[in-house]
Amino acid sequence: MNPWIVIDQATVPGDGGEMKLLQRTHEFTINVKNEELMNSRLHGSEDALAELTCKPLEKRKRPRVLIGGLGMGYTLGAALKHLGPRAKVVVAELVPAVIKWNRTHLADLAGRPLEDSRTIVRQGDVSAIIKEEKNAYDAILLDVDNGPEGLTHDGNDRLYTPKGLEESKAALRPGGVLAVWSAHSDKAFTKRLRAVGFDVEEVPSRARGARGRWHHIWLAKKM
Repeated sequence: MNPWIVIDQATVPGDGGEMKLLQRTHEFTINVKNEELMNSRLHGSEDALAELTCKPLEKRKRPRVLIGGLGMGYTLGAALKHLGPRAKVVVAELVPAVIKWNRTHLADLAGRPLEDSRTIVRQGDVSAIIKEEKNAYDAILLDVDNGPEGLTHDGNDRLYTPKGLEESKAALRPGGVLAVWSAHSDKAFTKRLRAVGFDVEEVPSRARGARGRWHHIWLAKKM
C-alpha cells in the first residue's frame, strides 16, 4: 500500500496543537494530535448534514445559512447544491491553512465550493460570528471538531454549552434549524438542546455507503 505523505501542516490557533494534511494517491486526510479528524473517502454524513438542513430551504428566495467548520468542503458543497441562486452561505473556519488547502490541494473534492459566488468565507471563530446578529440565519450547521466533544480547540466546546446553544438559537430566524454533526451519540447534549427550547430530531448517518461507521446529526428547530 502506498504510504501517506505529509503535504502541509499548520498550528491550530489557541491550544489545538499541530494539524497535518496528508495524501495517499487520490485520498486525503487531516490529522490533529496524531488522530484522524477527517478523510476524503468518508463524507457521507457531512453530505447528509447539508441535505437534511438545506433541502427544505431550496424554494426560499434568499435563504441565509451559516456553516461552522470548512473541513474538506463537503458540507459547504452539498449545501450549495440544495440552495437557490440568491442564497448566501457564510462559512467560518478557525484555521487559515484549512482555507488555503480548500483553495489548492482539496479544491476539486467537493466541486470548488469556495469559488461559488454564494459563498462568503470568514476566517475566525464561528461562535463569535453567531453572536454578531440576531434572527439572521435560516440554518446554522456546526461541523466543528468531532461534535460536542471538542478535539482540536477547547474553545469550541462553548458552542455546545447551554449559553452557546442559546446564542445559536438567538441567531436563527423563527423556524430556523441548528444542525450539529458528531462522530458519536450524546444523550446529555440532546437534553441540553431541549432544555433551551429546541424541537430536536436525532438522525444517524453512515460515513460511507452502507457499511461505513455511524455518525450522528441533531436537527434542532427554533419554535
